[in-house]
Amino acid sequence: MLRKPLIALACTVLLAACAHVPERNPMATWVPSDNHDARRPTVIVLHYTEQDSVEQSLRTLRTRNSGGRVSSHYLIGADGRIYQLVADSERAWHAGAGRWGQITDLNSASIGIELDNNGRTPFAQPQIDSLIRLLDDLTARLRIPRTQIIGHSDLAPGRKIDPGPLFPWRQLAEAGFGIWPAADTPPPPPGFDPMQALRVIGYPTDNPQAAIRSYRMRFRGDDRPELDAEDLRILHALTVLRD
Repeated sequence: MLRKPLIALACTVLLAACAHVPERNPMATWVPSDNHDARRPTVIVLHYTEQDSVEQSLRTLRTRNSGGRVSSHYLIGADGRIYQLVADSERAWHAGAGRWGQITDLNSASIGIELDNNGRTPFAQPQIDSLIRLLDDLTARLRIPRTQIIGHSDLAPGRKIDPGPLFPWRQLAEAGFGIWPAADTPPPPPGFDPMQALRVIGYPTDNPQAAIRSYRMRFRGDDRPELDAEDLRILHALTVLRD
């Protein structure tokens, strides 16, 4: 009577073992080395779902939206509950086309976090508290620099606007994540180039107005396409910070 359960158990063990066998190229002789480790993400990308509920977003992130199949590593509800959909070591489909600094394949180099928010309302405090806890875990465990927390709009100016102008970037910075300009940074020196500063921070500037809009959504809370004197001071402060 125990034979069937034992066979089932043996099959489960064999399948689990096979799942961890590394891919091997049949053209080559396998001579394994211990001198390696798992590929690690270096950036965390924040999104909003632009949907009406966690339940709807969980369905979308496990199936598809109007543009095809999408996913993220994590989804955080307005009540602060954290859901994980993709393992940290795997490549989720959340960033799409874009660039941040020298990184051109963000899906391969990042952790994606979706926030249950429609883009028109303030983010709930329990949600932000959970996000900060999750960022603390991810940056410590995966050794991601705490400054490398960006928005979808940062890597894809003109194509994406999430997490939007209502996202509390300053609160995140006060908790030690992302970047924020020091209030006492003086104006920039003569000849300061704001577009070069945007590139130093990480923004792609192929479309200058789109880059400025994305920057202003994050640091000024609007999406104006022009820079003023305060923007120059902020950009100077941010580039000094990165130096």
